[in-house]
Amino acid sequence: MRFVRRYLIPRLIQYVAVTVLGITMIFFIPRLMPVGPVEKAVAQIQARGTYSDPKAAEETVRALREMYGLDKGLFAQYVAFWRRLFTGDFGPSLVAFPTPVNQLIGESLPWTFGLLLTTTVLVFIIGNLTGGLAGHFRQSKVLQVLDAVVMIIAPMPYYIVALILIIAFAYIMPIFPVGGGYTIGAPLGFTWASITDVLRHAFLPALSLILLGAATTHQIMRLIVQGVNEEDYVRYARIGAVNERTIFFKYVMRNAMLPQITRFALGFAGLFSGALITEVVFAYPGIGFLAYRAILSSDYNVLMGITTLSIIALTTSTLLMDLLNPLFDPRIRLT
Repeated sequence: MRFVRRYLIPRLIQYVAVTVLGITMIFFIPRLMPVGPVEKAVAQIQARGTYSDPKAAEETVRALREMYGLDKGLFAQYVAFWRRLFTGDFGPSLVAFPTPVNQLIGESLPWTFGLLLTTTVLVFIIGNLTGGLAGHFRQSKVLQVLDAVVMIIAPMPYYIVALILIIAFAYIMPIFPVGGGYTIGAPLGFTWASITDVLRHAFLPALSLILLGAATTHQIMRLIVQGVNEEDYVRYARIGAVNERTIFFKYVMRNAMLPQITRFALGFAGLFSGALITEVVFAYPGIGFLAYRAILSSDYNVLMGITTLSIIALTTSTLLMDLLNPLFDPRIRLT
């Protein structure tokens, strides 16, 4: 009961408050801008050279504002927004009208989910394992060389790594496609040819994420392990002539993994927001690329749908991690 009162209930309240506050900010920020989303969309169409009579343009703006409910007061719009949100309806896209935002997100989400789920798991395994080994067995020459390679890769900007991979494996050695999620015009389905085509297009984006993600995780884990090695219980285990492999796996890694598990859980929130730079550089048809196109075209409904989904995913991941932490760390149950 003490755990529920002092740990569970405060986190549930924090979860609801942060989620509501974040979604409220998403609702109000576009509406506080000097130019509304409908007016900006019409202005962009006219800027492309499409002539329309001023009265016709004004009538178009009026009709669109009425259709999207922007002609009502802020409070009425806010209530209608939450009503649609609870039904999972983000309305139609301003640019791809009348396509629903839900459909656009539904088409992009599987691409991002497949890419980031795979890379997040691989980064967690590779980075933590190599970082833990490098932090514990510091005399190993192989691990010292690996540390040197990681120190070169980790500070590199992402777009530099991505461009190097494209130049090396798409131009110099044309093994993989330059970008996209699949060959244009090729039918998608659960056939070997289709799956192979999708995997070939996803290889370079995945490799770029794994290289930088594993390098960063490696460095963090190495520092954590070095700190754990100085703990008294590790020193006592060595004095007691405990096998070094046992010390590494049962004493060092089990305790060093606690903060990394939290990072791993938060990384899953990115599955619903996309890897923006990755998907733009490789023209990968995921949530990040959809958000990029929505920003360029001022498609506020799509942006609100993606950011709302991202906030809910992030706060939910944080809540689940807070609820699961007592299973990994008994100290929390004893507070």
